[in-house]
Amino acid sequence: MKIDIISAVPDLLISPLTNSIPKRAVNKGLVEINFHNLHEFGTGKYQQIDDSPFGGGAGMVLMPEPLAQCIESLKKDTHYNEIIYLTPDGETFDQKMANSLSLVDNLIFICGHYKGIDQRIRDIYVTKEISLGDFVLSGGEIAACAIVDAIVRLIPGVIGNEESALSDSFQDNLLAPPLYTRPETFQDLTVPSVLLSGNHKLIDEWRFEQSIERTEKLRPDLLKNKE
Repeated sequence: MKIDIISAVPDLLISPLTNSIPKRAVNKGLVEINFHNLHEFGTGKYQQIDDSPFGGGAGMVLMPEPLAQCIESLKKDTHYNEIIYLTPDGETFDQKMANSLSLVDNLIFICGHYKGIDQRIRDIYVTKEISLGDFVLSGGEIAACAIVDAIVRLIPGVIGNEESALSDSFQDNLLAPPLYTRPETFQDLTVPSVLLSGNHKLIDEWRFEQSIERTEKLRPDLLKNKE
């Protein structure tokens, strides 16, 4: 998979996406992640990328020309399955979407900044708009990091034990069951005996029951979606 991220502040992307699981994916040759500084496509002597909105109002808007030039330069060499704009008014990201996006070959992410991007870029280039939730961030970089991480870890071969990703919370609309490791007793609390039994059928049944119980308690809305 090839992932290209367009940002006005690419330094915000580097640490989260060049360490841990994303780094492992890149080192294994399973994913290519590229950061593109929008200022390199800016206009004029000062490489301007933003301007005040027509009609007045507070804040600045990312201009269409730099974004269009950057996108067009990327499209010369690659066919993209989706060109994604990260915006609070997009479709809310979830595990189902992560699963779907992990199956494609190439993605562009556009990180908004200031008040957002010129609508014409959304009309001409953007094929999908995604939000992390009903709140506003200073830019799309944090959202890009979260979404790319969620996608990359699902690609076969990235995580050593692929079953680990498939048993995460929100797969099959259930929260993950409680997890325990050594020592068996910690501050007078002991590990449930079933996990020490060696009976994998009973362990699987216990984990499934715990997942349902936790989901009913913490996220009953997920069970409604499951019906």
